[in-house]
Amino acid sequence: MNKTQEAATPSSLLREAAWRLKAATVGEPRLEARLLMCHATGRSLEALVAFPGRVLSKEEQRRFEALLARRIKREPIAQILGRREFWSLSFRVTPETLVPRPESETLVDAALELARAAGRKLKVLDLGTGSGCLLLALLMEFSAAEGVGVDVSEAACRVARENAAALGLASRARFLVGNWDSALKGRFDLVLANPPYLAEGEISALAPEVARFEPRIALAGGPDGLACYRSLAPALVRRLARGGHAVVELGAGQGDEVAGIMAEVGLRELARRLDLAGNERCLIISAAPAEGTRGQKIADAGEKRWRGGSLSAKRGMVRVRGTTLTSDNTPQSERGREGPRGSSRTRLGRQSAGISRGSQ
Repeated sequence: MNKTQEAATPSSLLREAAWRLKAATVGEPRLEARLLMCHATGRSLEALVAFPGRVLSKEEQRRFEALLARRIKREPIAQILGRREFWSLSFRVTPETLVPRPESETLVDAALELARAAGRKLKVLDLGTGSGCLLLALLMEFSAAEGVGVDVSEAACRVARENAAALGLASRARFLVGNWDSALKGRFDLVLANPPYLAEGEISALAPEVARFEPRIALAGGPDGLACYRSLAPALVRRLARGGHAVVELGAGQGDEVAGIMAEVGLRELARRLDLAGNERCLIISAAPAEGTRGQKIADAGEKRWRGGSLSAKRGMVRVRGTTLTSDNTPQSERGREGPRGSSRTRLGRQSAGISRGSQ
């Protein structure tokens, strides 16, 4: 084998690629080099390892170099590969969708507990659906549910529909283009939401993968990072059925402020769920607004447009971070897109490693 052929083997190309990625401050250079080569050659990692001396064709070398150049520029590897694993499912992602983050699986965990406690068919809403990962992961686990995902981005909704079809969930999931709940009628038993929650001034300081390549509409939450929560709160009042719940993702240190925004419209905080890094990651909210509050007025106005009966949950209990809740929302006993979100999920005891209006 001559030197030219030797330089074109997987082992030699991977060594050089890992060095170049490390020089570009990519976090896991050896792993990412392998992923890029698998994508460029159409071969599995096992095949590359089994035949390290195999010579790559000129076309395979060209494709690998093109992918490597993109990653060196810090384009997210999920966008390069076009896929991201979330909840042990493979989701298509594009530059129009936020890359799903493992810590957003915390919302799926919490929503599943609520769904199982209800023990009946549920109508689920995902506001800011992006790739559809939150809604579709929930529907995959809880067959007695159907859902609607809403996103302001038409391109994101197309991706979400493709993901639903690929997962065999197209018959149970619809995706609509709209600004929050503007395209909706009716009420829902369970609402998922991962709104943009970064302050505008913070985005440029994030990792290049986020700041330069992910959709800004999925990241920016106004000057203080809370603007989208202020729009979300009255939408929840309009769309939650009586006895329903919302599970809302939180940015770093936003728990108290978001809970306060929800309380201003009469919504009640039930619990907060920590992610595996110990950060408050989601807020669990009860639908029932207090008597005489602005929230009750919003709910009453929406009720006039709602053609349907009460959707109160069956009696049940859900344990959320040490708080046991009954289905009438009574406690028996006694959260950022902070940058790229780390590693992958294993069902129980998984390692910590993520929607928005143009997100996941």
